[in-house]
Amino acid sequence: MGEDTAAANRARGKPQAGRRSCSEVLRAAARALLSAHVTNGLVAAIGLLAISGIVHRTAGAGAAAAAMVGVIVATPPDHPAPRRGRFMHFLPAALLGTPLFFAVVSLRASMAALVPLLMAAALIAFLFAAWGKRGLPIPASLMFATLFGLATPASGAAAAARETLAFSVGAWLYVLWATAANAVLNHRYRALALATALDGVAALMRAQGLQFTMPPQVQQRTGLADRLMRLQASLAEQLQGARNLLLEDPDRPRRLQLAGMLLHAIDLRDHLTASTLDLDALRAAPNGESLLCSVGVELQGLAPELEEIADALRWNRRPQPRARPRPALDPAAGVPELGAAWGSPAPRLLARSLARRVAHVHHEIARLLQLARGERAPGADVVGTAWREFVTPTHWSWQPLRSLWRLDAPPLRHGIRAALAIAAGCMVARAIPWAVHETWILLTIAFVLRTSFSQTVERRNGRIVGTLLGCVIAGALLHARLPALALLLVVALAHGLAHAFVLQRYLVTAVAATVLALLQAHLLNAASVPAFDVAERVIDTVIGVGIASIFSYVLPSWERMQIGRLVARALAAQARHAQLVLRLGHVDGVSTESEVAWRLARREAYDSLSALALAVQRSRSEPRGVRPPLGDVQRMLERGYQLFAHLTAVKTMLLRRRALVDLRQMQAPLEQAAARIAAVLSSRGGQALPARADAIAPPPEQQTGLSPWVLRRLHLATQVASELRADATRVTTVLGRR
Repeated sequence: MGEDTAAANRARGKPQAGRRSCSEVLRAAARALLSAHVTNGLVAAIGLLAISGIVHRTAGAGAAAAAMVGVIVATPPDHPAPRRGRFMHFLPAALLGTPLFFAVVSLRASMAALVPLLMAAALIAFLFAAWGKRGLPIPASLMFATLFGLATPASGAAAAARETLAFSVGAWLYVLWATAANAVLNHRYRALALATALDGVAALMRAQGLQFTMPPQVQQRTGLADRLMRLQASLAEQLQGARNLLLEDPDRPRRLQLAGMLLHAIDLRDHLTASTLDLDALRAAPNGESLLCSVGVELQGLAPELEEIADALRWNRRPQPRARPRPALDPAAGVPELGAAWGSPAPRLLARSLARRVAHVHHEIARLLQLARGERAPGADVVGTAWREFVTPTHWSWQPLRSLWRLDAPPLRHGIRAALAIAAGCMVARAIPWAVHETWILLTIAFVLRTSFSQTVERRNGRIVGTLLGCVIAGALLHARLPALALLLVVALAHGLAHAFVLQRYLVTAVAATVLALLQAHLLNAASVPAFDVAERVIDTVIGVGIASIFSYVLPSWERMQIGRLVARALAAQARHAQLVLRLGHVDGVSTESEVAWRLARREAYDSLSALALAVQRSRSEPRGVRPPLGDVQRMLERGYQLFAHLTAVKTMLLRRRALVDLRQMQAPLEQAAARIAAVLSSRGGQALPARADAIAPPPEQQTGLSPWVLRRLHLATQVASELRADATRVTTVLGRR
């Protein structure tokens, strides 16, 4: 009884004594250390240490310091990625970084020439954001090359050429090292990417459990809906990262095994989304709260099973067999724990439908475990023939540049903003009497000032706190006057940490980057005074943060400027997904082509909603006067996931329980629903359809087959699509007025 109460309290979000035990803390630390980004950071640290050591032995300390800068410049594009096109991914950093470094070293004495050069470099660098995630690391590389050139002690053309040669050697050696390391560790990155995705599904499962057990007013007060949206958006990003790695050339048994597990994880997310259907009706029914609490506790209990599979992938071991039996929520049991208290058959059938969806979750986890243990053959034939369709392109093209040349394009606005901020920072740095390390002000500006206002605020706060902590660490190390080799080891470790956590936890990156910058500056200029370096670093960081904060209001890219485009993308994706889901009920069966098309449409539907949710999350940090209508957008997101849930329920009945559906009678309703949803979502207006009681109520208990349930879901999906269109119209109307 006590265990049941504790489980219910956990599901309701009530605090427990000793919530995080020592073993849980150690397990979380082990998961972080065994993650793909930490592994990749270790690769970066070893590469920097090895390359700088080689150059130090062959050309001396000065050349080694310049080569270290080259390694730092080449590192940002190095993230776990597919092997295909990996070398080409590094080329912009190495090819453009080398001449920029030489130009800055040669012209840094002339303000008249240096300021235009820095502005041009910043503008060109940040235009690479037009290529999306593939292009985002390039601005960091080019700004490193540009601004670290200000810290080199070289003077004269000959010295600049020598520094640039050492820089180029370091950069290209790291490109070769990182390309080879990515190929060698590809199998490891695949397993770790899948483990991260499974952890994301488990986190979503825990939050879904709270949705079942918390009363609506408590959910609203605790912001559970926002948390679910964030988890869905994060999971969509994690799953795409896993697709990029796992679905590339799934031509070997282990790769097919991991690809099959990924497909089950994606299907598991669908069943979790569908499990939220009919919650309001069940909550209002007699004894409905009892069932919902049981389901919530059950989902909470299933999350650790996924995490155990993920841990097995991290430790490269076979997971233990499933010891936990399926609970008495099986629909075949007629939901006996509800008894006769439900009265009418309608809520009883809704309860059985919910129990069946929980059974699907159980089934997917069981199949995941069987695949992980090698007890089932992977069914990854779909991705085996069309894997390129699911992987993000890795080649460079000129196509993104065509969308840049308009003033509302965020990369262009940010490039101009950054160029002006860099110019102002350079002038301020030259005007300060102690401007020995002017590069610190400019580096702070370049890496705090982001495309969106919310990211700038986040970076600003993390940079200040991280700089203070990093200065304490670096000051202690410099005061100890460690030998150059020991400092080099610390620099390599700081470089690896900064690279590993730049996308996960910026505070860690800020601390490590401060240590790296102070020690790197000391290695480049051994005559510097450590105490003054630390004090100057703090002051220059504050100055840089202040300049970045001011210029964040210059040509700002407010989120409302992109909301209209994201809304249109979400509506189009939902319409496309609905059409392809409803085609799965064709009498002739499901072909490989139709399944591939549906899977691609499902990914785009999730990704479009996730992009809109992330924009809403970022806009909460913006000034109130420029925020989009958050309430309307939030409702639109909820409608989008509701539509997805209804279509997932239809898809499950058409595919998994096909024998219980009269497909010939369903052809006309399926086609009509697909046409109506497409027409509603593509229209400019849209009003909510009136709800018919006979269509919304479950079919009579004595009626056999699933055809009435399919009709019910089709009606509800059409109604939700109409409401989604109405919400989108309100959003665009408000944006148009502003």
